[in-house]
Amino acid sequence: MDGNGRWATKRFLPRVAGHKQGVDALRSCVQACIDRGIAILTVFAFSSENWNRPVEEVSGLMDLLVLSLSREVPRLKANGVRLHFVGNRQQLSQKVQGSLQQAEAATADNQKLVFNVCFNYGGRWDIAQAAQQLVSSGQVITEAALDRAMALSHVPDPDLLIRTGGELRISNFLLWQAAYSELHFSDKLWPDFDVAALDEAIAVFRSRERRFGQTSAQLNSSGHLHPVKVA
Repeated sequence: MDGNGRWATKRFLPRVAGHKQGVDALRSCVQACIDRGIAILTVFAFSSENWNRPVEEVSGLMDLLVLSLSREVPRLKANGVRLHFVGNRQQLSQKVQGSLQQAEAATADNQKLVFNVCFNYGGRWDIAQAAQQLVSSGQVITEAALDRAMALSHVPDPDLLIRTGGELRISNFLLWQAAYSELHFSDKLWPDFDVAALDEAIAVFRSRERRFGQTSAQLNSSGHLHPVKVA
């Protein structure tokens, strides 16, 4: 969800104002996913590299997270959304950690949409922590074992990865899980990424042929169709 700060700067507002507007965009995106029957939504809210931003911005983001959860969790719970926070929590304050735990507990029984929020997350961190789990338990490091140890092992790999803000990179997001994801890059800054932009990304995804190492002829002859799910 890139472009909150630039959205605010273009309007001569403090960067935290862009993050607040970004929360509104995320609320609309979550509802749109529910309306479209999308089962899993995973968003990149705060990366392990974001600690390098100005102290006041990081502090504002932490405060905004706690405030947003207090406001949004009742709505998410009522709409059948189950929250998962994915990332390294050890660097977070006790207040923030408590808010994450309470939000997860409050929505634990919901099944309409799995909503993964990657917070203090990095793709390299995820691979490293998975490998460390296997080493510590004496397991052999294989692709299958690493996959089971990943922080997002509770959901399938994403079919579609959307990057907003006009940047053409994935910036340490889902490095393991996105191996066969379809990528869609939008020039829209995240606060401007609306339902129409989401539908455009889904339409582009549906137009692509997903071969997973096979040829088009093989797919056509087998009649095998890969399910369209967006995460």
